[in-house]
Amino acid sequence: MIENGIGKTIMVASPIIGSVAFVLELTLVPLVLVSIKESLLLSTDDIAWVFNGYALAVAVTVLLGGYAGDHWGVKRVFLLGLSLFVIGAVVAARADDFAWMLTGRIIQGAGGGLFSPLVPVLLTRANPGRPGRILMIWGSIAGYVAAIAPLAGSSLLPQSDWRSVFVLLAGMAVIGLGMIFAKEPERQARGTTMAGNIRALLRSPALWLVFLYVFCTYGCIMFFLFSVPLRMAAIGMSSYATGLVLCAMWLSFAVVGTLLRNTVDGSLLRVITLVAPVFILLGIGLAHLVDAPVTFVLAAIAMGAGFACSNAPSTQLVMKFAPEASRGLASSVDITLARLGGVVSVAFLAEARAGDVVAFALALSLMAVVSAVIFGRTPGADHSVEG
Repeated sequence: MIENGIGKTIMVASPIIGSVAFVLELTLVPLVLVSIKESLLLSTDDIAWVFNGYALAVAVTVLLGGYAGDHWGVKRVFLLGLSLFVIGAVVAARADDFAWMLTGRIIQGAGGGLFSPLVPVLLTRANPGRPGRILMIWGSIAGYVAAIAPLAGSSLLPQSDWRSVFVLLAGMAVIGLGMIFAKEPERQARGTTMAGNIRALLRSPALWLVFLYVFCTYGCIMFFLFSVPLRMAAIGMSSYATGLVLCAMWLSFAVVGTLLRNTVDGSLLRVITLVAPVFILLGIGLAHLVDAPVTFVLAAIAMGAGFACSNAPSTQLVMKFAPEASRGLASSVDITLARLGGVVSVAFLAEARAGDVVAFALALSLMAVVSAVIFGRTPGADHSVEG
């Protein structure tokens, strides 16, 4: 059992703080892509690698993170990953050319890949009675912080001080290292193998439908975060305006998550997962078909709502459908496919026309809806998740 008092508080607070750093990377780095491009004299392809290099490193190492957490201890692997995240952020902050920037981003992504799949495992262990609620609270906290961050970050851009963003990410992750003082419950599955864990996951078709859902929805979300700051800069909008738009997205994410926190452990879970792709597609369409300030804000609000309706609910379903001994690995696959969805979308659409972007997003959204319809019919999918 997890000890009460300070130990339990750390078991909840440290993963949340670490995940806030992980989420801040999503909202602050897109905000400074233009400044990095100009400061380091990068091409569009180079800046796409700066964005995707991190995502690819997350996608590759996240599988190792979940497996290692299941077998060698969630706490140890969480601390190792968070430490690498700090090192990578520092390297990126000190980079003076493309090679060093990419190196820092890859190290940072490798660390994020190791620790991020263990966050929902730690949180659901800390609150096994109502896992959906703690996951929604986690998402809402990260969302509120991420909503404020773009406004603060955008004030740095006139001086091209993008390095401060990476310093902030490193500092936030350092606070999360407080997990070292917590006592982790002994639940490592030392008697199983990677092959055994994979076989266990393969026995759950519903789980793989959730993974497909995650790939599709996150593909659209990650592309939105990549493309919108660049589109706004291309039409002459200020960095502060970009910060306001990203703030609107994360504030929408946080508010919707707060409103839904008491509903995701019940029968509305299926409805929530079905409406998420609709909001996401609306956000992509508004952002790429009309170049107007108010349209970007509306697109961000729609995307934030879709993100909230897909994020914690899909994580909750992954924890439900995955076998107990393989939840770390399942969480890893979840994050891997989320990041790969973003990598594929950015790679295919970085310089695509607006119509092609919307068509691609429509295809992903339809696949997500079909997946949600099918896994929503799985017995027990609409009920609370056991911790």
